[in-house]
Order: sequence, then structure tokens, then C-alpha cells
Amino acid sequence: MIRIPKAVYERMIVHAKAGYPNEACGILGGEPGSAKDFYPMRNLDESPISYFMDPKEQLLVLKRMREDGVQMCGIFHSHVNSEAYPSQKDVRLAFYPDPGPQKEYLSIFPEASYLIVSLSDLERPVLRSFRIQQETVTEEEIHLV
Repeated sequence: MIRIPKAVYERMIVHAKAGYPNEACGILGGEPGSAKDFYPMRNLDESPISYFMDPKEQLLVLKRMREDGVQMCGIFHSHVNSEAYPSQKDVRLAFYPDPGPQKEYLSIFPEASYLIVSLSDLERPVLRSFRIQQETVTEEEIHLV
């Protein structure tokens, strides 16, 4: 389960709609299972079927999160023409919380939810959240608080 403040949810939806017709992306900061803030990011792909976060921008966001006293707890992106469910590419690129051989990064990326909003109906966006570990997708509840 992940808890998301309603104001954070609204910022995510506004960011996703602003990026339309391309996918939008961003990072949620907080603690495992509880988001406190949303950090919108630019989609370098500028594509309706994929997203790519700028590594330099990611480092700046992670630095800001450290200054804000939060950890990355979620990775967000939109699907503009499909359901809110991880694509094969999303699953293949889901690296968190598995830091590979760099175990010291586990303290920076302890757990990550993968949040996807579908904008196939712009008037009624659908947000869902998943845990993806070793290419296994498990949906988790979202509690707006």
C-alpha cells in the first residue's frame, strides 16, 4: 500500500495532463509506503509511448530530496493511450529496489512503488500503483489522504 496526499495526487495529474499527448514522468519523495511530495521531471523521449528521465535532472532531484529529508518512494509516469498497467518495457526497466551489486544504494532506494496514470480518458484519469521485483508485477492499494 502507498499513501499519497490528495494535493500530491493532484500535482501528478496536472503534470501528466501538461505533458499530453506525450508520457510524463516524475519521482515521489517520502518514506517507503508514504509519499510526501512529487518532483516532476521532463520526459527526454518526448514520446506518447515511452519516457526517459534525464540522469542529470534525477541527480538534482535526489539532492533536493535529501535536503527535504525524504527518500525516493515512487516512480511515476503516464500512459496516454493505454491502461494504467506496466508495459513490458516498464517491467524490464524496473530497477528499484534492486540495486544490483551496489548494496550501499539500498539506503537511498529502499523500496519503490511504480505509479502509472492512464489518460486514455482525459476527464477520468486512472492511477494505479505496482511493486515490480524480478519482473514480477504486484498491484498495491493507493490511499489518498
